[in-house]
Amino acid sequence: MAASLQGTTILVVEDNPLNMKLIRALLSLHSCTLLEEKNAESGIKTAVQSLPNLILMDLHLPAMDGLAATAILKDNPVTRHIPIIAVTSRAMEGDGVLALDAGCDAYITKPINTRTFVQSIAQFLPGKTL
Repeated sequence: MAASLQGTTILVVEDNPLNMKLIRALLSLHSCTLLEEKNAESGIKTAVQSLPNLILMDLHLPAMDGLAATAILKDNPVTRHIPIIAVTSRAMEGDGVLALDAGCDAYITKPINTRTFVQSIAQFLPGKTL
């Protein structure tokens, strides 16, 4: 199980230190490379430069929100192929539709379910199922 994400690079765009710490702890058990950014602008720049296998995007970010960042990444031919999963505390009816309309491939609500989180994101990584 621990080697299932080996060779994978995941970009996490999250401004909350506690949420980042939890995601880091969950993914560190799975031998993947983790890139971390605290705002949309630096997340976009890192995505273009590093071309990660997956992006976990918080929707509530300072300045530019995660929906706008996702739209920019999906509009860019260099990054449009990268799966983006919205990870957010927004759990109102219709928020999932907003995330999908912006270009997110999936939507995970906070608090993160630590038992299913890695399996939920692994399905977006070809050949990396758990």
